[in-house]
Amino acid sequence: MGAAALSIDGAEEAPEERVGRLIQENPAVIFSRRGCCMSHVMKRLLAAVGAHPAAIELEEADEEKAAAAAGGGGLPILFVGGVAVGGLEGLVGLHLRDHLVPILREAGALRS
Repeated sequence: MGAAALSIDGAEEAPEERVGRLIQENPAVIFSRRGCCMSHVMKRLLAAVGAHPAAIELEEADEEKAAAAAGGGGLPILFVGGVAVGGLEGLVGLHLRDHLVPILREAGALRS
């Protein structure tokens, strides 16, 4: 699945509203910088367990606004079922504790 560019400036929605809407509309979504290698690893790990999250690559000017709207953490950040999982470290931690697949299943993020 290709990444969608998110342009916040000039949009009718405020950055917080747009990020919040994307988090609620997608069972799994990753916000990252364009070309982020950690985001790539996150997508590969999720694909390996059967999930294909929406991937939103932010323009440089939008990074701070979206990161703040997404909970103030850094990028990349993964949301599953509307809840922030965190970055690569949080994702790998869930996977190593065997919590990742159940969380993805509960959110409806796994493809059959």
